[in-house]
Amino acid sequence: MKFLDQPPRFLFFTGKGGVGKTSIACASAIQLADAGKRVLLVSTDPASNVGQVFGVSIGNRITAIAAVPNLTALEIDPQAAAQAYRDRIVGPVRDVLPETVVKGIEEQLSGACTTEIAAFDEFTALLIDSALTADYDHIVFDTAPTGHTIRLLQLPGAWSDFLEEGKGDASCLGPLAGLEKQREQYKAAVDALADAARTRLILVARAQQATLREVTRTHEELAAIGLSQQYLVINGILPHIEAENDPLAAAIHEREHLALANLPEVLKTLPRDKVMLKPFNLVGLDALRQLLVDTPVQGHVRVASPIELDEPSLSELVDDIAKDDHGLVMLMGKGGVGKTTLAAAVAVELAHRGLPVHLTTSDPAAHLAETLSGSLENLTISRIDPVAETERYRQHVLQTKGAKLDAQGKALLEEDLRSPCTEEIAVFQAFSRIIREAGKQFVVMDTAPTGHTLLLLDATGAYHREISRQIGGTGLHYTTPMMQLQDTKRTKVLLVTLAETTPVLEAANLQADLHRAGIEPWAWVINNSVAATVVHSPLLRQRAANELREINAVATTHAQRYAVVPLLREEPVGISRLLELAGGKRINPER
Repeated sequence: MKFLDQPPRFLFFTGKGGVGKTSIACASAIQLADAGKRVLLVSTDPASNVGQVFGVSIGNRITAIAAVPNLTALEIDPQAAAQAYRDRIVGPVRDVLPETVVKGIEEQLSGACTTEIAAFDEFTALLIDSALTADYDHIVFDTAPTGHTIRLLQLPGAWSDFLEEGKGDASCLGPLAGLEKQREQYKAAVDALADAARTRLILVARAQQATLREVTRTHEELAAIGLSQQYLVINGILPHIEAENDPLAAAIHEREHLALANLPEVLKTLPRDKVMLKPFNLVGLDALRQLLVDTPVQGHVRVASPIELDEPSLSELVDDIAKDDHGLVMLMGKGGVGKTTLAAAVAVELAHRGLPVHLTTSDPAAHLAETLSGSLENLTISRIDPVAETERYRQHVLQTKGAKLDAQGKALLEEDLRSPCTEEIAVFQAFSRIIREAGKQFVVMDTAPTGHTLLLLDATGAYHREISRQIGGTGLHYTTPMMQLQDTKRTKVLLVTLAETTPVLEAANLQADLHRAGIEPWAWVINNSVAATVVHSPLLRQRAANELREINAVATTHAQRYAVVPLLREEPVGISRLLELAGGKRINPER
């Protein structure tokens, strides 16, 4: 593999959800350790499953992987990091400032923006020369820091002075107030990230047009802030031999071939590797050691005949949703599981039944117009554009709070409003406007991937607490967006996943986060299931068999109700195919 040739000290694996970052990061760490290098594998993913992949408990401490000499691992705990970060900021003033002021600071530091900064705070300690990392030849990161976070840490202003002078209380001032003390460490970390001699960033993607478009954006965003040493890994490619005598496998192979033939120009310049799709689950050392090498499929296939599966369909869920004549339907889940397609399918099916529907997305990477490729009576489409909403919010703040500031204060306020956390507030306001429509019609929302969705929920919760504090004792009636999300008669949350270990684990973690916010998911949707269709390819037959355990876990452990959506021969683009997807039972691709 090119990306492991003469590797520098730091290796980062990044890409949208569901592309196999964790598996490839773990396999790479094993390969380096097997070559005699001392390796530390670090996960910065809030939903890390590195421990599960290795079959050991890791957590927020450096842990030796006993079965792999020279390999240790660490899972950064964002919540623990955030609490330590809050303590560091609030501790010195707890007995100095009035209790109401201290509580206000703690509220400012309660959001997901603080969690992201705090995790980066802990992660940067691994990028500087210190006793903590001195013994390692390589440090391999599963999930690189986002361009969002690095831009935030590059902001140059004096936030602490701005706060102390009482000139502002905008989006990120609370979380940022603790960064000044770490300024030198952050500068050293960002310098290390931008140094090609020390750092290599590996973009992981699938041979799918949407995924390749997204990884193109990631490449350009990170290159723009100095992370130029990038490699591309196309993961999970179906071997050509599997396409023989199997219509579904042949269609998948053709789609992947076209996606790679039309690779975006900026990606063609990157060193590139291909990793073939495997029939086995990528859990355990034996599987991980085979991931980066081409191995014969036949030795791993134990299923002699097609799987027989009869599970609830998406159509049955839509039947229940349609019993009400309005309401909010939110599709949530990690990236890469097909939320946009399923949101479009649900919306199209409801509109086809004569019900008024507003389909919208808060995912900046969503392509609703391309998925629908047509118009339908009773259906309107919109997108919450983070750039446009952020600019609208910036102008509002500058015209209100900014009007009262002197030139220095206004300059600092403008700087703060350039921080990525401003987007969190702006998108929340747009989100609130749209969900109010659900009192009169159906609003189907395709949400951003899990981490961004939790940011949105944090903003929603903070707003609810503030409104409750201001109005709660007055006797006035009020309804906040959070109250609407918590009302199962008004809001139906559909968790979307794949019938694979990692996506199901992450959906279960998201469900736990929602439960803590008082939100009860209404249903799970298992998308792109091989077991729900008919296949002859030995590799796909084995993958279908592997899905059964995860489908059973969703049905018996995680979900109140669920549906299984089959992997289709043709991509569900266009209204007719979306209607077929929403209304179909078990699919036979030979018909």
